[in-house]
Amino acid sequence: QVQLAETGGASVQAGGSLRLSCAAFGYTSGSNAIAWFRQGSGNEREGVAAIYTDANSPFYADSVKGRFTIAVDSAKNMVYLQMNRLKPEDSATYYCAAAIGGVTGGILSAREYQRWGQGTQVTVSS
Repeated sequence: QVQLAETGGASVQAGGSLRLSCAAFGYTSGSNAIAWFRQGSGNEREGVAAIYTDANSPFYADSVKGRFTIAVDSAKNMVYLQMNRLKPEDSATYYCAAAIGGVTGGILSAREYQRWGQGTQVTVSS
């Protein structure tokens, strides 16, 4: 089973930026969906950004719209999440996920995704 692997998590101050990377070999081509989710302590897993690998049409949660950008580099089998103007409430473990064949429901719904990475921690201090 091919794994997804996230890197790039760190501790930053509010207002700063981070770029998360996800090695997603086998998932960045074809009609799949790739997404970034996050889960803070005591919270449910939240979809923050997603994109279909065969279309350049990203989707974002309202909480990150205008600050986060998802991008796929199919040649490198990588998925990125550029996070700007970070806030303390962005602190969470961030997960990369893949939905093989796309989704039938909400593209930011965790139940649509079959493959998950182990997560990378982002901490934003005020």
